[in-house]
Amino acid sequence: MVVVDTDVLLLEFAFHRDPRAQPSRDFLGVVRDRQPATTVYNLMELLGHLSFNLSPDRLEAWPEWLQRAFNLSILWPEAGGAGVSDEFFEAEIFLRPLAKMRAHRMAFLDSLVLGVAESAPDVTAFVTWNARHFKDKSPLPVLTPEEYLASGEP
Repeated sequence: MVVVDTDVLLLEFAFHRDPRAQPSRDFLGVVRDRQPATTVYNLMELLGHLSFNLSPDRLEAWPEWLQRAFNLSILWPEAGGAGVSDEFFEAEIFLRPLAKMRAHRMAFLDSLVLGVAESAPDVTAFVTWNARHFKDKSPLPVLTPEEYLASGEP
């Protein structure tokens, strides 16, 4: 499974003149049948960006134009079973991100995204146009869409 970062998805819906738009589109077309995923944090970031230009009804229909159109799974943090507690949320939203930020000097949302991607089973790569922000900060291979396509990854 490939985890797709917000910037790759955003180029599908905005910034069509960006030179990375076509490689993003090519990448999304190739991985559509390979169980691509994004984290709930990426989803919320994307919907936040798009909320300025989409009607409330269109925004609400995101499962159709995003999840179904790209065969995209949404990865959620693992709560560790029933009875989710305050300790889980403290660890998910504060302790683990802070540890990543201290160890790797990274933005809060990036630390949340990587935390979910790294804990999901079967993730083979994290794909982003901001690969330099993530290189050497995760055990996952971090690739741009173009690097992923060139690598022949399944």
